[in-house]
Amino acid sequence: MVYAWRWLRSLVFVTQMYLMMALLAVFFTPLAVISRPWAFHGIRTYCRWVRWTAGWMIGLKSEIRGEVPKGEVLIASKHQSFFDIIMIVSVTPRPKFIMKKSLRWAPILGYYAMRIGCVPIDRGKRGEAIKQMVRDVHKGRAKPGQLIIYPQGTRVAPGADRAYKIGTGVLYEQLGQDCVPAATNVGVFWPRTGIYRKPGLAVVEFLPIIPAGQPIDVFMSQLEERVETVSNQLMADAGFQRHRP
Repeated sequence: MVYAWRWLRSLVFVTQMYLMMALLAVFFTPLAVISRPWAFHGIRTYCRWVRWTAGWMIGLKSEIRGEVPKGEVLIASKHQSFFDIIMIVSVTPRPKFIMKKSLRWAPILGYYAMRIGCVPIDRGKRGEAIKQMVRDVHKGRAKPGQLIIYPQGTRVAPGADRAYKIGTGVLYEQLGQDCVPAATNVGVFWPRTGIYRKPGLAVVEFLPIIPAGQPIDVFMSQLEERVETVSNQLMADAGFQRHRP
């Protein structure tokens, strides 16, 4: 009975979440066409709305820990569900993502992603996409902001293992920017797919900076160790128990 009630509340929450996306798009899009800062304002308004409604509609509170990156940095984050994106974008001043090329054609999301400077890539041509992005940064064509990348390449469910991709290290080396690792436990409450969301405290934690200039192998080792260690602890604090064969 409790599960059925929570599932119904989750359905109402998800429905209003996408309805509000459409309503805010109607309001903000004309302004976003005129001014890029309005695009950021619209996106941030939506993300904060989702966090607020999740708190009182389904009992899913959310908390940002650590120092929020403000300058030109690379954010390398654990990615478990849509909610960790919502949380990061709600607090960073100029977020932009490396994203799947197909998303640029998604209604509403695609337009705003391109407007704020996200980088669409073909997964089969990731190396060339990184080279082009680096060239744009060095030539001053890339839009300024916090570049967010998911080192594992996709959403990873709690307890699942997935290798960290070297592309993050190549990007870190060639951009010459500091990297802020980010850990999370959101997948414990907000799954990769499905309607049901669990009540609890979802956390995204920004970890100490990895300074620019480290060798790629050292950087990748530090990144994975920090992100996985803190993410595992956050998930354990949330009551998640990893089952091993």
